[in-house]
Amino acid sequence: MPIAFQRAWDDQDLADYRNTVVRFIETEILPHDEEARRRGDVGHAVWRKAGALGLLCTDIPEAYGGGGGDFRHEAIFFEELGRRSLTGMCTSVHSIVAHYFLNHGTEEQKRDYLPRMARGEIVGAIAMTEPGAGSDLQGVRTRAELRDGHYVLNGAKTFISNGLLAGVVLVVAKTDPAQGARGTSILIVEPEQCEGYRVGRVLDKIGLKAQDTSELFFDDVRVPAGQLLGGREGQGFFQLMADLPYERLMLGVVALAAMEGAYEATRAYVHERKAFGKTIADFQNTRFKLAEIATQIKVGRAFIDRCVADFLAGGLDTVTASMAKLWSTEAQGRVVDECVQLFGGYGYMNEYLIARMYADARIQRIYGGTSEIMKEVIARAI
Repeated sequence: MPIAFQRAWDDQDLADYRNTVVRFIETEILPHDEEARRRGDVGHAVWRKAGALGLLCTDIPEAYGGGGGDFRHEAIFFEELGRRSLTGMCTSVHSIVAHYFLNHGTEEQKRDYLPRMARGEIVGAIAMTEPGAGSDLQGVRTRAELRDGHYVLNGAKTFISNGLLAGVVLVVAKTDPAQGARGTSILIVEPEQCEGYRVGRVLDKIGLKAQDTSELFFDDVRVPAGQLLGGREGQGFFQLMADLPYERLMLGVVALAAMEGAYEATRAYVHERKAFGKTIADFQNTRFKLAEIATQIKVGRAFIDRCVADFLAGGLDTVTASMAKLWSTEAQGRVVDECVQLFGGYGYMNEYLIARMYADARIQRIYGGTSEIMKEVIARAI
C-alpha cells in the first residue's frame, strides 16, 4: 500500500473543492504547459477562466468579490499546481497582492481592485526587487515624488513574477529617501493607464519556464496621489512586513506539495523501470531512499499543517513562518535531488516531470526571502 500523506485540515467540503481545482488544472493548464514554457507565459485567458469558476481570491471576503473562504482554499490551488510543477500561473503572487489590498488598502481601493482580481480581469504583481536591492529594502532606489497631485515614479525593477501579464502592480518606492525604510511607500500602478511604464525582458530562467518573470521600467510615470496604498506615505515597509507569515507559509505549502508530487512520480517510476532482471524498487537502496523521503514528507506535513492551523487562528508569527519556509524549501531541494538520482539519466531529461521539478525547486530557497535571511530572522529570536 502506498503511504498516504493526509492533511490535518482537510474536510469533505474542501475535498470537493479540491476536485474542482484538479479538474480545472488538468483541463485548462496541464495540456497547455509545454507551449506556455516555450512562450514564457500562460496568457490572460486562463486567468479569466479561473476567475469565472471562483478559483481566484478564494480567501477574500465576498463583500469584495472574493470567495469568502480561508487560507485552506488558497492552499489547495497552490498544492495542486505545485505537485505537478505547473508554475506558469503564479496565483501565489496574485493572492499576496490581493491581501495587500485587503489588509492595507483604503475602502475605495479594495472595492476597485479586489473584485477585478477575483474575476481574473487583472493579474496582480508586486515590484519590490531591484538590480541592486533584493532582501534589503533600505537599498531601494526607485523614487516617487509628489508633484501637482501625482507621484512621478522613476526607477527599475527586476525578477517580477507576473510582470508581463500584470494589470495592477504594487510598486515599492521611496517617497522620502532621507527616512530610510520609513520613507518607503507602495504605489498602485495600472500599466495600461501609465505613460512611461515599460516591461523589459521576460527573463530566461533555469526553471519556472512558463512563468512571466520580467523587468519593469518607470520613466516619469505619473501615478495619481489616490493610488498610494492605504493613503498614507511611509507605510510601505510596515505593509510589507505585516504579510510575511502569509507569504512564507504559502511557500511552505507549495514545497510540501512538490515533495509529495516528486515522491509519487518516483515511486511509480521505480516500480516500472527494470535493471539486472528486476525492478529498481526491488533494490534495498531504492526502498531505503523512498523510506527516507516519505519520512521527511510526513514530518514536514505535521509542521506545515500546524502552521496552517495557527494561521487560521491568527497566531502564526513571523519567526515560525520563517522556520516553515526555511525547513520545507531546503527539504524540497534534498528530496527532489534524491528522486532525480533514482530516475538515473532519465531524471535529467526535461520530458520527465522530475527534471522540471529539479529546476523549479532551486528558486524556492531564494525568493520570498533567502534561506540565509530566514536563518537571520530566526536567530534574532533566540
